[in-house]
Amino acid sequence: MLSVTTLGYLSCLLLGHTDALVVVSEPSGRAANWSAPPPPPPPPHIIFFMVDDQGYRDVGYHGSDINTPLLDQLAAEGVKLENYYVQPICSPTRSQLMTGRYQIHTGLQHSIIRSRQPLCLPRDTPTLPERLQRAGYATHMVGKWHLGFCRPECLPTGRGFQSFLGSLTGSGDHFTHQSCDGAEACGFDLHDGERPAWELSGNYSTLLYTERVKQILRSHSSQKPLFLYIALQALHTPLQAPAHLLRRYSSLGNRPRQHYAAMLSGVDQAVGDVVRELRTQGFYRNSVLVYSSDNGGQPLSGGCNWPLRGGKGSYWEGGVRAVGFVHSPLLKRRGAVSRALIHVSDWYPTLLGLARVPGKDRRLDGHDVWGAISQGLPCPRTEILFNIDPVSRRPGEPPQERALRLRRGFGIWDTGVRAALRVGDWKLLTGPMGDGDWFPPQTLPVAPSRWQGLEKRRDQHGKSVWLFNITADPYERSDLSEARPEVVRLLMARIAEYNQTSVPPRNPPDDPMADPQLHGGVWTPWLGREGSEGSEGGVGGNGTLALGAYRRVAVRQCKVCRLRALFKKVGFRMQRASLFF
Repeated sequence: MLSVTTLGYLSCLLLGHTDALVVVSEPSGRAANWSAPPPPPPPPHIIFFMVDDQGYRDVGYHGSDINTPLLDQLAAEGVKLENYYVQPICSPTRSQLMTGRYQIHTGLQHSIIRSRQPLCLPRDTPTLPERLQRAGYATHMVGKWHLGFCRPECLPTGRGFQSFLGSLTGSGDHFTHQSCDGAEACGFDLHDGERPAWELSGNYSTLLYTERVKQILRSHSSQKPLFLYIALQALHTPLQAPAHLLRRYSSLGNRPRQHYAAMLSGVDQAVGDVVRELRTQGFYRNSVLVYSSDNGGQPLSGGCNWPLRGGKGSYWEGGVRAVGFVHSPLLKRRGAVSRALIHVSDWYPTLLGLARVPGKDRRLDGHDVWGAISQGLPCPRTEILFNIDPVSRRPGEPPQERALRLRRGFGIWDTGVRAALRVGDWKLLTGPMGDGDWFPPQTLPVAPSRWQGLEKRRDQHGKSVWLFNITADPYERSDLSEARPEVVRLLMARIAEYNQTSVPPRNPPDDPMADPQLHGGVWTPWLGREGSEGSEGGVGGNGTLALGAYRRVAVRQCKVCRLRALFKKVGFRMQRASLFF
């Protein structure tokens, strides 16, 4: 027969009154060991480092000639991701991190988002910081955005970040923070929130961003979950570094490599400083740190992807296989190497899963890969669609040429369209793949003029289909497209299936009203909020000329702007060059 105490316990459970459960005495005098289950651990703090243009070889544990002792230690104590992929250029990688969706599903499948393009992340797709903020996280960003800023709601603070210090465009001077889009449009690009941070000009970007991260950690309670997105501007051109870092590599004969190495040493130091601050402020024990490059290195600008083929801007392995690792006390296994197939789009569902954010989005292309990373469990990802870019077709080509390409594609796929897919061990490339050479470290002491000829490979002329077994041939030296036509056919059918789900590419022309000279010399949103009065014509609610009227003014001033901007750009480059000596 159940005792009165036991019946009372069951009643509490059924009614949900778990707060009423206490240790009481049974009639026999024995203690009834009933207690509420322990509360779940708090969600982890998430620190995500995105480094710009870091080559696959450019980390110590991949055999680099550049010293990265802190990155090496963090990776050795965590999990190195040795089958990890990103996109070949900046905006596509960042968009997939923020949305968990392939480019073909956001309309961003062609190139980067240029500074003067009226284009940004689609508003109907919730971003990673937006989801985390709704789940109770504090969200902060420092560094490079490069996901569009034509309207105020496109800014980082409009897409889920509570604070932002950094740049909006794709590149700029690391000291003066001046950025140029072509020869005719130059402006200041360092923003604190939604205002230009003129007072911070002259500070080296990597050091500036590190100090802001420290300020955030010192002012934030470790009891509240935190998402920190640290998108360093290094190692993107222009190649610049403080003198004390340059002196470490004065013996390097290759001048671009010397500056690149100094910049990477600055990155290594910055990551180490942030980890030390995490420990000091009590965040470290409940934190997950992810480190990732946004694409492969650019050999003509100091980067090295050896022994992989190609580099930034290409779908060869050197353009898309990235340096990546996870460091966290929460890992079930540490000091491990993961060869699970992981893509940058996987961070979206993986980090939301770690944060215990409820609900699953069936539209996601990413997978939750935490089990594969932390415990070595089977990875849910088996394939990666790198991209399908219909804009890549050569304009004005005769119909017979397209018919020929369709025949090469078994009538399934137009092989003139630039596309790349990996399924299991196999990787298929179609369309204009660009130069795909292998650059050994320190190929030549002089750069870039004497390197130009090395990227022109005779075996690329007229080709539009390549097939590689990446597991057996990670360096892409043996094209199997003619030897294994049945595999080519299957992968082309898979690309065609993906293409049925794509949305039209959004690739609007540059807008002359984006010119910084029309906005006080600053890169800033130039269109009103979408749907607001004056966003399409007339005068906006803030008293500024709206699109229609403003565009006419911009066109009239265009010639003067171009000349003024050209002189400014020359001045910036002279100032930049003076920093190298």
